[in-house]
Amino acid sequence: MQTLRIKTASRPGAEQARPGPGRDLSPLLAGAATAAAGFGAVLALTGTDSPLRAPLTLFFLLAAPTAAIAAALRGLEPFGRTVAAIAGAVVVNMLVAQGMLAVHRWSVRGGIVAVTAVSSLVLLLVLVRRLRGRTTRKRTP
Repeated sequence: MQTLRIKTASRPGAEQARPGPGRDLSPLLAGAATAAAGFGAVLALTGTDSPLRAPLTLFFLLAAPTAAIAAALRGLEPFGRTVAAIAGAVVVNMLVAQGMLAVHRWSVRGGIVAVTAVSSLVLLLVLVRRLRGRTTRKRTP
């Protein structure tokens, strides 16, 4: 005969590490995406002739605003957050292009710099909002 053991439920806050190659790859993929996007921006800003310049620059133009907007939409469900962040990234890119064309200052380098500035500003505002929320909670008894 075989003895069967009943596993008890673990505590809600306790996470169990998965051994082997099936571990959580999210940080690794995020780091690889950041490196690829940064490399695309550097290739576009330096004007290097490389077959990777166009796809990596396009990836940067989509990934930078998407990451910034996704950080601002932290309260949404993952799928809705992803869809809204990608749509917002397309809007940011179109607004930057429209603005640069309206003032007759279109350039690839200028577009990269403008999208970087807008994405950085959104991330900075999210950071300030989170830090302000933490200090408010600490002061309240």
